[in-house]
Amino acid sequence: MPAPHLTLPSTDRVLSPLTGWTRAHWEALADRQLDALVPYATPGFAQYRLPGRNSWSGVVSDGLEGYARSFLLASFRIAGASGEADPRLVERYARGLTTGTDRDSGEAWPELTDCSQQMVEAASIAIGLHETRPWIWDKLDTRVQERVVDWFSGFVGGKTWDNNWRLFQVVSEQFLASVGAPYSQADIDGGLDRIEDWYHGDGWYSDGDGRNFDYYIGWAMHLYPLLWARMTGGDDGGRAKVYRERLAQFLATYPHFFGGDGAPVHQGRSLTYRFAAAAPVWMGALADCTPLAPGLTRRLASGAARHFVERGVPDERGLLPLGWYGTFLPATQAYSGPASPYWASKGFLGLLLPADHPVWTEREMPLPVEESDQYTALPQPGWLLHGTRHDGVVRLINHGSDHNPLEGPAQDDPHYAKFAYSTATAPETAPRAWDRAVDGHLALLAPDGTPSRRLRIHPLSCAGRVAASRHDARYPGTDETYPIETTSALHGPWEIRVHRVKAPQGATVREGGHAVADDAQPHAECGPGWALARTTTGLTSAVVALHGWDEEAGTAREVASNAYGPHSATPLLTAASHPGGDSVHVTLIALSKDTVDPSALRESITCAVDGGTVRVRFPDGTELTL
Repeated sequence: MPAPHLTLPSTDRVLSPLTGWTRAHWEALADRQLDALVPYATPGFAQYRLPGRNSWSGVVSDGLEGYARSFLLASFRIAGASGEADPRLVERYARGLTTGTDRDSGEAWPELTDCSQQMVEAASIAIGLHETRPWIWDKLDTRVQERVVDWFSGFVGGKTWDNNWRLFQVVSEQFLASVGAPYSQADIDGGLDRIEDWYHGDGWYSDGDGRNFDYYIGWAMHLYPLLWARMTGGDDGGRAKVYRERLAQFLATYPHFFGGDGAPVHQGRSLTYRFAAAAPVWMGALADCTPLAPGLTRRLASGAARHFVERGVPDERGLLPLGWYGTFLPATQAYSGPASPYWASKGFLGLLLPADHPVWTEREMPLPVEESDQYTALPQPGWLLHGTRHDGVVRLINHGSDHNPLEGPAQDDPHYAKFAYSTATAPETAPRAWDRAVDGHLALLAPDGTPSRRLRIHPLSCAGRVAASRHDARYPGTDETYPIETTSALHGPWEIRVHRVKAPQGATVREGGHAVADDAQPHAECGPGWALARTTTGLTSAVVALHGWDEEAGTAREVASNAYGPHSATPLLTAASHPGGDSVHVTLIALSKDTVDPSALRESITCAVDGGTVRVRFPDGTELTL
């Protein structure tokens, strides 16, 4: 696919047979984004006030965000070129520092106060200043340096939110230490000690307390500790060695999250950061701890960047809109302002590696899903990853991440609590669609159609090709909760999903498959015990009733609800008039770019339920006992 809004160098299919991209493509993409911001700069370049919905922090904070996050990108571009980048780029960001820290300039940055959004942005500025020190910090007027230090000093002894924000304080105060300014070692040690409480093993952190697993693990929890280590000059007390070992463990399976078209699995919050999903693989190379071959590192990162570029990101203005491809606000959060997407800058960390580094000079290697079908169990987050070589689609089966606190009220969230996500689909997130909660969900329906919610998820097992969990479904309109225990098993391109459901008498049970979306209305088709939805590009989502469902199936359609396109559809099954007590429901879930014939699948797959045992037999003779 061509890049609709970006002029790129010629592809190099010898060095990069899979993407065609080289370092020159990354530089061109960085330069286009940085140049496109200039018309939106305030006169002194301290803020970039971009068009789009403001965040809850207000226009001045959003303007600072525009400066800070784009400065991170500029710093990688400047340092990666050993200062030989466009001198106007250096001048713009140096001038922004001068103006932003001048309280009488009319463009002054908000002061750093406890738990303020400015803390997030300060961390990007601290990293940028460290990486560009010979070209920016060392050449600043002493009075400006003092003002910058004064602004950063708001961190010292300050309070942050108790999650990845602790690391913003760590890197910012380490910058103060690196320039000989007052700082608190207790703040730095406290933040680094705190993330130890969130380390689960196998390279996996949670983002704060609870089962908060998403891309923040890669672009925050692994990233900032190793960026901090770069600031210490080697005086890290042995921590960096631990961080490198953990990142190496994390990266061993990270390529399994990316589809053959370069897309990352669409799961979690802040997905508008897009290219930032490549940050941990670049960090592994930068910290010399990656288990990935240099050619695989570049293939993953370039594939992800190219995926978005070919789908119109950046847009015709050169800007990164709030969304996944184009603007799509339901996929964002209230803290996301018009400059928030520029945390994508983290995905350009590879520019710090010299042009003769193996990640830039060695031949690209294929992603796991490009070599063979993949089944990857990740017990810490409670996920199964399932990639199929023939269509390049990767699916994530979720039995562990819910983004809820350890205690107190739990909430359902479309970016975390669905049973499945993928590289080719997104959850339905517009308010009306979320009220219906059809896709990727097992619901108990009240008489008015209101669905129960998947609240706190309790992982039970995750190994091989099988994972299981339990959640309590609150029946709509009551305080009563009912346990639902679910086991997922992978076979070929399919997921077999078994639910043991306790429900009130008369309730309807409903299961939804993946939502598929397109520019045109997906084709929908139903038959006895099955339903499918298919896009014009051939992506098919299907559900097949194997046990416990009514013969009548259906499809739920939505408009402007999905990050992948304006028209979306989800196949579904129902079982009306629950008898009360326990029931068992077995479903085949399919998502494929290949032909799917759900009628043939239903006729050729047998399922027998005997008490607590479910046996599924496939046409090839394979039998699953669950």
